[in-house]
Amino acid sequence: MTTYIFGHKSPDTDTVCSSIALSYLKNELGDKTVPKVLGNINNETKFVLDYFKVPVPSYLNDVKVKIKNVKYDKKAYINEYSSIASAFKLMQKQNITAIPLINEKKKLTGYVTLKEIAKYLINGNKEIVNTKLDNIIDTLNAKVITKFDDYVSGDILVAGLQSKTLQKEIELSEKDILIVGDRHKVLEYAIESCVKLIILPLNVNLDKKIIKKAEKNKINIIASEFDSFQIANKILLSNFIKSINTNKNPVTVHNEDYFTDFKTMTHKINHTNYPVINNKNECLGLIRLTGPNDYEKQQVILVDHNNLSQSVDGIEEADILEIIDHHNLGAIGTTVPINFISKPVGCTSTMVYDMFIENKVNIPKDIAGLMLSAILSDTLLLTSPTTTEDDRFAAIKLARIAKVDLDKYGVEMLKAASSIEGLSVLEVIKRDFKTYTVGTKILGIGQVMTMDFDNIKNNIDEYINKLNEMVNINYSIVVLFITDIIKNGSYIIFNDSAKDIIADSFGLKNVEQGVFIPKIVSRKKQILPSILNVIDIES
Repeated sequence: MTTYIFGHKSPDTDTVCSSIALSYLKNELGDKTVPKVLGNINNETKFVLDYFKVPVPSYLNDVKVKIKNVKYDKKAYINEYSSIASAFKLMQKQNITAIPLINEKKKLTGYVTLKEIAKYLINGNKEIVNTKLDNIIDTLNAKVITKFDDYVSGDILVAGLQSKTLQKEIELSEKDILIVGDRHKVLEYAIESCVKLIILPLNVNLDKKIIKKAEKNKINIIASEFDSFQIANKILLSNFIKSINTNKNPVTVHNEDYFTDFKTMTHKINHTNYPVINNKNECLGLIRLTGPNDYEKQQVILVDHNNLSQSVDGIEEADILEIIDHHNLGAIGTTVPINFISKPVGCTSTMVYDMFIENKVNIPKDIAGLMLSAILSDTLLLTSPTTTEDDRFAAIKLARIAKVDLDKYGVEMLKAASSIEGLSVLEVIKRDFKTYTVGTKILGIGQVMTMDFDNIKNNIDEYINKLNEMVNINYSIVVLFITDIIKNGSYIIFNDSAKDIIADSFGLKNVEQGVFIPKIVSRKKQILPSILNVIDIES
């Protein structure tokens, strides 16, 4: 099974590049992994991937268990032109109480239950057969003596009368199916009357002259191992299973449907069995409400986050194999022990670099460039207070492998990241936005790196209104930090009711929207701890 590697819902350069680099490392070590993203990448990350000619990882919407992940009854379906006997045998074999019907293109055409089969056998017309000759042969364990038709339709007659009485009382025709033993005159009468099919009990052998007459008149003859009574009772089972199809539009389940939604649906619809279909309306099998329904969880590795609110939808239904992160511990729990690598460094890619070294795997130029970019991004060109000696060491080594000038490339990358041209107010706020739950309060902190604060200042009222809207909907506090790396500080915009908290958090006497706070550049080490400290005191 392929393992997905991804970061948080607001992909930044560290999240994306660490996912790609770690996936490369894991695959080199023999695993099967694919990097993913949980949202649109920002300008900085796009610049980095374009610079090192690495494609953007594909988008991952969720890791919820889908019907296709569940071990339902695969191939529990039958062609609508199969016999009732064949359908019943398959249902017994699969231990199911209903079976979907399909056509030659595997399209779902109906659905038959055991109850409907029983009702048909009790109340159905036991004198008419309409099916393929092969169905009759299979149902009666018969052998072919002569065969001229693929399909047989007619009334069932058992030749129990004497030949003279039979000829006098019953006029045979091509619409008749005659069950008769080794009775020469009756057979001749049947052949002369051009009946549709003659069925011989107990594997009766015919005289060659009779066979030649049958061949001349193109009469179908088969010999069953059963006696006449058994044949008369069993032949009805050779009819097409579609002949008792009363559910031409059954309630179905799509293979891409969520398993949780399926279980919710079953509480409303009192059915036991549900055909599974795909986009082409092809039947893939049958899922049972009472079946084992074991499922295979999607295996995942998380990078640059370990908090449920920041991760992919359905993460609680996934199998988390490993977490590599440099943030404070969040609320993700696992049912079994996992590899959890947490280190107080400025960037996740620094930890991934160490993993390459530990496993003695060579780092390609493009992968080195991605990890370098992540480190420079997260540490603000190694100037952030979160920067450690490990980050600096890894950055220098990776710059050499990537064959770039560390300082020159870093400035070029951050310039690409600083542009907010064309972004809406909400897009700027959500560009790098994280949610934190503190007791009963929900805190939202957005951070955008730009050297163009004037662009934001000109629309500051719109930003304040949007932050207030977010508080009214879900959050207790929402703050946006606009970080200027050149000035080594951040401007701050906040929802109106958070004014006192912001003042206390950063020791500000006069708090105004858009105020500049020197030397505040790290959300992890400066912004979040300062706000949490005040919230804890208030609570």
